[in-house]
Amino acid sequence: MEILGKVHSIESFGSADGPGVRFLIFLHGCPLRCQFCHNPDTWGSQKFTEETADALLKKAVRYKDYWGTNGGITVSGGEPLYQIDFLLDLLKKAKAQGINTCIDTSGGCFTHEGEWFAKFEELMQYTDLLLLDIKEINNERHKVITGKENTNILEMARYLSDIKKPVWIRHVLVPERSDYDEDLKALHDFIETLDNVQRVEVLPYHTLGVYKWKELGIPYKLEGIDPPTPKRVANAKALLHTDEYH
Repeated sequence: MEILGKVHSIESFGSADGPGVRFLIFLHGCPLRCQFCHNPDTWGSQKFTEETADALLKKAVRYKDYWGTNGGITVSGGEPLYQIDFLLDLLKKAKAQGINTCIDTSGGCFTHEGEWFAKFEELMQYTDLLLLDIKEINNERHKVITGKENTNILEMARYLSDIKKPVWIRHVLVPERSDYDEDLKALHDFIETLDNVQRVEVLPYHTLGVYKWKELGIPYKLEGIDPPTPKRVANAKALLHTDEYH
């Protein structure tokens, strides 16, 4: 029996979620509850379709001519690792077709234990790159922002470094939540301990998904907080030394 994935949406031409032009697949479900999430409808709503890996790949390869030498498929969410069985099936079949594969993840599902970790180890054989979000290096602030601690997320970053799996580290910059100089410096120090980081990106908080919270009847806890100023974004990039990673 084929594994069915719960798919939130797809985008044919992504240019910001991995190298080159990407076919983006957004999966349903996530263990985190980020206050700035722009897809809260992936949490527990029924807004998804069920697809097989073969059906998704058939859609994706229609755009292969646009990918160039370094484009491919990026699987995002929600949290793609929340559906690790389907993700493994999808990326295994993608690599069999010679497709460049990327996972955009918060790391919130990661554990070194049991069957899940065995599946994750296998998944890494079919994954070319991970975009790893580190929402906040300070654990207490991370719990405020996401509802979960970051211990297992940092463990995932270390594991990926140990196996030399390429990653881009991403940090969403939110005023009054994740824009503290001391934390940005600490995040940089942590990144410096890793051997696999190809790029560090600062993603300025935006309010484009607020309407979804209202549609779902979920209180928006960042009400009244504006996106960071260009000065604060530049400051974060400087403290994270983003220009040192290419």
